[in-house]
Amino acid sequence: MAYQSPISPGHSWYEATTGERPEYPALDGDRTCDVAIIGGGFTGLSAAAHLAKAGVETVLIDQARFGDGASGRNGGQMGTGQRSWPEDHEKELGFERAKALFDIAEDAKRHMLEFAEEHGIDIGYRPGQLSVIHRKRYADDYRRHAEIMAERYGYPHISYMDREETAERTGSSFFHGGIRDTGTGHIHPLRLVIGTARAAAAAGARLFENTKATGIARDGGRVRIATARGTITAGRALVAVNAYGSDTLEPVSAAHVMPIRSFIGATEPLPPELNARIIPGGESIDDSRFVVRYFRKYGDDRLLFGGREAYTADNPRDIAGHIRRQIAEIYPELADVGITHAWGGSVGITMPREPFVAEVMPGVTAIGGFSGHGVMLSNFTGRLYAEAVSGNRDRLEALRELKVPAFPGGRRFRKPLLTLALTWFAMLDRL
Repeated sequence: MAYQSPISPGHSWYEATTGERPEYPALDGDRTCDVAIIGGGFTGLSAAAHLAKAGVETVLIDQARFGDGASGRNGGQMGTGQRSWPEDHEKELGFERAKALFDIAEDAKRHMLEFAEEHGIDIGYRPGQLSVIHRKRYADDYRRHAEIMAERYGYPHISYMDREETAERTGSSFFHGGIRDTGTGHIHPLRLVIGTARAAAAAGARLFENTKATGIARDGGRVRIATARGTITAGRALVAVNAYGSDTLEPVSAAHVMPIRSFIGATEPLPPELNARIIPGGESIDDSRFVVRYFRKYGDDRLLFGGREAYTADNPRDIAGHIRRQIAEIYPELADVGITHAWGGSVGITMPREPFVAEVMPGVTAIGGFSGHGVMLSNFTGRLYAEAVSGNRDRLEALRELKVPAFPGGRRFRKPLLTLALTWFAMLDRL
């Protein structure tokens, strides 16, 4: 299946299994509100839902349809903690701040499941995640991590797997070991996007699709957001576009959050004998590569496999073929498996792979850069923004205080330098 722009996404497997999506109008005319939000992904829609529920007059716009960006097209894995392990945070930030960041992530898990239950959203949650080792020398780090999580961070749900157990749980002898996490799981992300938008609209937020912000500025104590067919005037604004458009909208987050494209393939349903052996426990899986491979059995027992990334402006011509070759490295018996859907989208990353939360101009906050770990964190950060608007800034400040430097090279050279660095690490993964 040929790749199409994620702003005109065609049919990912998620879209094909969602049914008809609700449509929201484009903005036509000027609007005034308390808070304006640019970006209808997890962060923006969650913020809109919680702001509107608190009685804050909210207007949200998105340049495409809700879910056309990374929020509706990702790997669906929730993970545990922040993008970095807590012990790595502890080295830089000390135990108390590292524990606070970990606790935020645990709150994010609970929030997602409770929000879905409260609003009747069928997110297709399945429990369990395996983080597996592609290089033998990482085994000691993973074993220590499981111990640290239980002893120092009060998280008993992770256990170390030796090579034999890993082979049994993955259905592949490719990996050297790993950790099993029974305290998290994976979801159907597009259903969460759709359900969050419905909840936001029901609470009174005004939502507009196919409305691109063409400019944002502070004017006379108010924030003004320009679009092709109207201006939004607000007391404050949230820029939640992540990897989609910050480079042309405002320069601060553009310097700190850079887009890379990640691609996923969905196989045909696995035959019964392979289905019984491959990932028999139904967990999602991520590996230890810098360019992470992530996969899971889902839906009607097909394999959803992500791992193909692109750092240049050109889209790869054969997503399905490349994904199939990666699958075959792990499961040689699937070397000729049919790929029924292949799609991609842009992921926002930062230099340290930590989320970027900052006031980019007076009254304007930008949030993004979850670096592939945003399924639960981006939703919850939208809620934390809503809390901050209402006066409780503590938990959002914990993320705002993270040191996230700008990418080097300035506007002209930062993308080429990023491409060079990521290509280097991708090459090391292959060696």
